[in-house]
Amino acid sequence: MQKYTFHVSGTHCASCKILIEDVLGEQDFVKNVLVDLKKETVEIETDSEQNAEEIAAVLTSKIKPNGYVLSVEKIDGVKNDDGVIWKAIPIGLGFLVLFFILQKSGVLNLGIGGKTTPVTSFIIGLIASVSSCLAVVGGLVLSLSAKVSQDNVSDKKNFMLFHFGRLFSFAILGGALGALGNVIGINFTFTAILGLIASLVMLLLGLNLIGVFAKNKITLPSGMFNFFRKIEHKTFTPIIIGFGTFFLPCGFTQSMQVVALSSGSFVSGFLIMFSFALGTLPMLLLLSFGSASFAHSKYAPLFFKSAGVIVVGLGLFALLAGLAGLGIISPLFNI
Repeated sequence: MQKYTFHVSGTHCASCKILIEDVLGEQDFVKNVLVDLKKETVEIETDSEQNAEEIAAVLTSKIKPNGYVLSVEKIDGVKNDDGVIWKAIPIGLGFLVLFFILQKSGVLNLGIGGKTTPVTSFIIGLIASVSSCLAVVGGLVLSLSAKVSQDNVSDKKNFMLFHFGRLFSFAILGGALGALGNVIGINFTFTAILGLIASLVMLLLGLNLIGVFAKNKITLPSGMFNFFRKIEHKTFTPIIIGFGTFFLPCGFTQSMQVVALSSGSFVSGFLIMFSFALGTLPMLLLLSFGSASFAHSKYAPLFFKSAGVIVVGLGLFALLAGLAGLGIISPLFNI
């Protein structure tokens, strides 16, 4: 038995780890595979007589359609990233301009620079679903799907229970946060400070998506994913898992939890977190019942970086509006 360690390029989240390990683990000559996202390596145990370069080539052919490449030597991807970011900037700015025009015209009250609305929460949820939410919750969904694929098609009802549990928990616990904010009596200054914290979190998340903090990848212990692969599918298990996602370390979720708390109302907190969870639903449904190929295709870096530009823009605007609300700076925009 031989052990090889290959460098891998194209990874961006914990669901990448699940996908690579599942695909490579299906190969007859691969006895064990372990992906390390932080080191960007793949460790292989094999009984193959081929050399490292040949094994890397064979395994790359299996995962290249999803945008991953294995190599004996580390591949420098900076040049490609530079080209992607210059394409992502105008795309992201275009969406930001559209958001601001919609709010300025009064067609939609997006709550940009002011009180967060359910519409704003839904949009942030859409963005989160292809970033940190995909990294954390997407990994759990793929782990769950690895088990479901071994069972009958009817067992896909567990995905519905999982998503129901997730929507229910976000709505109820979001309402609880809003009610808590009302009980502790959050005043305007404290609300504004909480808003600043949420905007700073969004800025950091956006910069991470763009690649400024490329090494700071959100991961969960691999043992957790293995647990969900092995778990028995009882009726309440997927509901409990979905309920538990409210407490997972997703930056977008945490920033919206801060917003729900600062709303000071059960109804407002309920709508903010429910709308956010609803925004994350389409991508998670694709992972559950469809194909995740888009999220792992060659277009994924452009998609993620464009989302990053949007998040940075929204976070920066919210930060400036919050500072202006506290009287620290003069208002820069009249929206």
